Amino acid sequence: MRSPQAKRERQTIHDLASIAGVSISTASKALNDTGRMGEETRERVKRIAREIGFRPNALAQGLLSKRSFTIGLLTNDTYGRFTLPVMAGVSEALVDRGVSVFLCAIEDDPALGQVHVEAMLDKQVDGIIATGKRVDRCLPIDLSNVPVPVVYAFTEGGPDSVSFRSDDAQGARLAIEWLQASGRRRIVHVTGPEAFFSVRERCGAFRAVAGEDAVALFGEWSETWGRDAVEQIWASEGEKPDALFCGNDQIARGTVDALRERGLRVPDDVAVIGFDNWEIVAGQMRPPLTSIDMELKELGRQAGRTILALAEGQVVEPGVRTLPCRLVVRQSCGGRNSLEARSLEDEKQRR
Repeated sequence: MRSPQAKRERQTIHDLASIAGVSISTASKALNDTGRMGEETRERVKRIAREIGFRPNALAQGLLSKRSFTIGLLTNDTYGRFTLPVMAGVSEALVDRGVSVFLCAIEDDPALGQVHVEAMLDKQVDGIIATGKRVDRCLPIDLSNVPVPVVYAFTEGGPDSVSFRSDDAQGARLAIEWLQASGRRRIVHVTGPEAFFSVRERCGAFRAVAGEDAVALFGEWSETWGRDAVEQIWASEGEKPDALFCGNDQIARGTVDALRERGLRVPDDVAVIGFDNWEIVAGQMRPPLTSIDMELKELGRQAGRTILALAEGQVVEPGVRTLPCRLVVRQSCGGRNSLEARSLEDEKQRR
């Protein structure tokens, strides 16, 4: 029986092999899921390793497997609005596999990008995940010839690459169909610059559901544009909208402020839905904002699992994977279905 003091000491592979009654080679192979042995033996070695708190030496593991158990995450999203949730998902996918994430922010500087990539390669990362501020722009550095696998998430990938992005069109459909199911019929889309791929995707889906003549207004990704759009709409002739579908949560906040200043109630007079589900904005608005969540954390998880598979030598088909968005219902959209939707959303969160 080992003493409590002994249990607090760092356990070695020799200790593990001795307690399990196997050779050091067998213990190592059991932990690394290699070699030929009975499944009962393999599981017994792993169980004892957990019980005694044995942690394999990362450097030794790397020398044996020719891996560093680190992944590089490269981004030009220095503000972190999109990168932080992606990174959280990547970390969740890799932490149980003993893999760490090495983050480098390169802004939009190709020279800085090259410095960081070289630093990653010097650290012998097992792969690189590239992410950014928008899905239709490449990072300012060519990663097509680096000697490790590369996966792209929320940024444009290179030729024959594996890329992940949110399904903007599906997210827009969720918003419009929800508003229509809540009895809204005069829906206007207030969104960002039409040059953005995501804007065109969402607008196309908006008009496919709301009708080809449905009004879409393009501007900046800002609260100021949201306020200006409301002024523009209410200064024009014709029937006013009973719902606004906004291209991001900042635009939505601007529209809600402008509507309130006009004496209009949200959601009673005008329902509002945003896009991004940026909690710091959506959750703090009055009323709290219904918004489309791009599931960036899940996008990061998928990218993390994929880069790990590539690092382990598995074959992954190239191409763009689109992940579905999720509607997060709060009070700003109103309508007869709001309570039911919130109940369904709460149920999803509990599962």
